[in-house]
Amino acid sequence: MKTRQDAINFCLSLKNTYEDYPFRDHNWTIMRHNDSKKMFAAIYERQGNIWINVKCDPMLTYMWRSAFDAVVPAYHMNKWHWNSIILDGSIPCEDIMKMVSDSYELTKPKRMVKKDDK
Repeated sequence: MKTRQDAINFCLSLKNTYEDYPFRDHNWTIMRHNDSKKMFAAIYERQGNIWINVKCDPMLTYMWRSAFDAVVPAYHMNKWHWNSIILDGSIPCEDIMKMVSDSYELTKPKRMVKKDDK
């Protein structure tokens, strides 16, 4: 995964997602769930690279940061729950897709379970 369009296309391949441009600065592409409108990825250009902000299990944020120099505390986000992935070619595509997919799962709407359904 190297380009903004690569990142957008992967995010759109996840079920019930869409891209949004809610800010005046069209540098920011926000990837959301259709149902809840919750963001699971923010894609933008910074310092000559494409960056992707993703939500992360707090138990894994530092693991990813220590595994790759191009995974850093998220720009403009809560540093405990979000990482920024810098698409500089140093992270294997599978790991980028894993982090984005995890963010998708962490932010996806939870199904309400009725007492009768148990």
